[in-house]
Amino acid sequence: MSRRLVILDRDGVINEDSDDFIKSPDEWIPIPGSLESIGRLSRAGFDVAVASNQSGIGRKLLDEPALELIHQKMRDAARKFGGDIGKIEYCPHHPDAGCECRKPKPGMLLALSRKYGVPLNNVPFIGDSVRDVEAAIAVGARAMLVLTGSGAESQSVIAERGLDVEVFADLAAAVDRLVEEAGRG
Repeated sequence: MSRRLVILDRDGVINEDSDDFIKSPDEWIPIPGSLESIGRLSRAGFDVAVASNQSGIGRKLLDEPALELIHQKMRDAARKFGGDIGKIEYCPHHPDAGCECRKPKPGMLLALSRKYGVPLNNVPFIGDSVRDVEAAIAVGARAMLVLTGSGAESQSVIAERGLDVEVFADLAAAVDRLVEEAGRG
């Protein structure tokens, strides 16, 4: 079976978000059902990647070794449910840095496209913010919004802007749709 790529935002999609930033593995708390959902994606033949703005590094709230420990905890937790989180792209820059990788700019998604060797046309990108949806649209990916994290607040802005997005209660509901479609494909 050929594998398909799914890209997930991290904070607010996989784990609880925090206004104070996730600065250590102890502060990383999975959203109920998210790890099981990553397992379902892996078992259904999807490669799971992550694209996450991590401006806490640019703000000097954590360093890259601490971020690696957080990501190791996330990978280990997903593995307990049969999930395999592949490549993780993150933007370490401060929001004022003007980089090309911070969402809504598409740099991280383009990097994942190169690393996996697949075009992003209709690749699902599941996020919880306006900037996630804008990044997905910028590269022709399939924008999927979850209402966890900042998703509920983002939904009205997305509707006002008339952006093309599918909306789901949470990662589990989005994965239900993708796994169902994969069964038909």
